[in-house]
Amino acid sequence: MLRFCCLGSGSEGNALVVEVIDGLWPTRILVDDGFNLRQLRDRLGRFGLTIDDIDAIIVTHEHGDHAGGVAALARRCRLPVYATPGTARACRLVERRCDWRRLENGCMASVGGVAVMPYAVPHDAVEPVQFVFSDGARKLGLLTDIGSVTDDVIGALDGVHAFILECNHDLDMLRTGPYPFFLKTRISGDYGHLSNAQAAALLARIDRGALQLVIAAHLSRSNNRPALARAALARVLNCNADEVAVADQDEGLAWRAV
Repeated sequence: MLRFCCLGSGSEGNALVVEVIDGLWPTRILVDDGFNLRQLRDRLGRFGLTIDDIDAIIVTHEHGDHAGGVAALARRCRLPVYATPGTARACRLVERRCDWRRLENGCMASVGGVAVMPYAVPHDAVEPVQFVFSDGARKLGLLTDIGSVTDDVIGALDGVHAFILECNHDLDMLRTGPYPFFLKTRISGDYGHLSNAQAAALLARIDRGALQLVIAAHLSRSNNRPALARAALARVLNCNADEVAVADQDEGLAWRAV
């Protein structure tokens, strides 16, 4: 059985829990941690979890909204941290006396009962990856913090059963919004973040034959609206917009089974 919940998604902090139950034994992975320990405890508690329920941490990249809380959590709770060598260096995991476990782009890793496939993405970080998680029967694709789409990204996501997909901004809102020009350029660039239109175009390209659940994630408070993200993805999925869930910055997203 594979299920997940989102503790928060956006530029103010990100964390996702992926759970696989193999027989009677659950494995729970915390994917990223952009929160301090108090915030993390509170957010886990909303979904019936404590820090003691987490078995490992996996990190996509070193930016603070994804990795700001990782080292403190790993040291305090003696949790292994899985990351690429570049991300480990950028997060100073070894210097901070964390139990670092190496991940490589395109190489399957096993974390308890969870199969984890990292795949490289274009983003302005040292060695960023995203992940496909599996219990052996079902696959959950995670894709946030990516500026442009490659064939390898499409190939990694073909055939997923559930998909958490970045819809960071509406391009018109970003262009006319309050951000300074350099930040608008970074966000909309090839190593920034996906717009609603880019996310919809990516969704249209992957093999959706097994796809049952799509979550819009990493929405900007200033440059997007949930209704716009939902509508963009719903047009590809040929469904009602309210059938597309949104992972919220404050509330996250409750447990979903894959």
